[in-house]
Amino acid sequence: MRGLSHLALILSSTLLSGCLVKAAADVVTAPVRVASKGVDLATTSQSEADEKRGRELRKAEKELGKLNRRYEDRLEDCRDGSERACDEARDIYEEIQVLLENNPALGEAAEAPEGA
Repeated sequence: MRGLSHLALILSSTLLSGCLVKAAADVVTAPVRVASKGVDLATTSQSEADEKRGRELRKAEKELGKLNRRYEDRLEDCRDGSERACDEARDIYEEIQVLLENNPALGEAAEAPEGA
C-alpha cells in the first residue's frame, strides 16, 4: 500500500511540474505572440495587396467597358449627324484616356475605341 502512495505522489508531482512548466512557457512566450499579432494586423501581406489590386483592376475594367459602350453609342449618333452626340463622344473619350492613364495595366489589354 505504501508503494501505491509513493507512486501516486510521484505521478502527481510529475503532472504538476508539467503544468507549471507549461504555464511558465506560456508566460514567457506571451509577449512574443502579442507582438507578432500586432505586426500581422499592422502590415498587409503581399497576397492581400494583390487581392486589393485585383479588385481595383476589375472595377476599372468594368468602368472602361461601360465607357466604351457609351462612346460607341454616341459615336454612331455622331456619324448620323448629331452634334451633341459628337461632343458627348469627345467627353467620354477623355474619360477613357484618364482611366487608362490611372490604370496602366488596363492599357495593355484594352484596344483604343473605334474612331478615336
